[in-house]
Amino acid sequence: MNTHKGALAVMVVGCGFLLAGCANDQEDIQKWMREQAVGMRGAVKPLPEIKIFPVVDFDAVNDLEPFNLARIEPAKPEKRRVDDPRLDPDRQREPLESYPLESLKMVGVLGKGKSVHALIQADKALYQVRVGNFMGRNYGKVVAISQDSLELQELVEDLNEGWIEKITTVQLQERQEAGQ
Repeated sequence: MNTHKGALAVMVVGCGFLLAGCANDQEDIQKWMREQAVGMRGAVKPLPEIKIFPVVDFDAVNDLEPFNLARIEPAKPEKRRVDDPRLDPDRQREPLESYPLESLKMVGVLGKGKSVHALIQADKALYQVRVGNFMGRNYGKVVAISQDSLELQELVEDLNEGWIEKITTVQLQERQEAGQ
């Protein structure tokens, strides 16, 4: 029995040392926390100023209703309206009208007397175009050909379900690449 009491006493003393070691760890942490907290201060930003909006009286008899479309929709600018080109069923579509204008490249100009033709490359094919021909998907009609460009008069559908004219210039490919 004495051996048990001796072993028990050794265990109690050992636990005491372990608890004393834990107490030192806690003191180190608390000391570190106190050192870190010395220079710290909390800072709260001031609240923004409250904006005071003017009070506006609503005169229900003379003013427009607040949700009336005339008050919400912007005024529509007058645009030159053009008849819908799709209404002409007799006009046969030309080969270059099946390509988007961005994919067509002007690669040269041919001229004989007053007759001037622009050379347009679509995919790997080459087409001759003169004033009056159509090209691109926006009903682009060739209105002028010069040595370094051609001008198209395109018809673009606007948001008001009408058509507006737009002049687009296609540059000669060599000049276009030099500018980039």
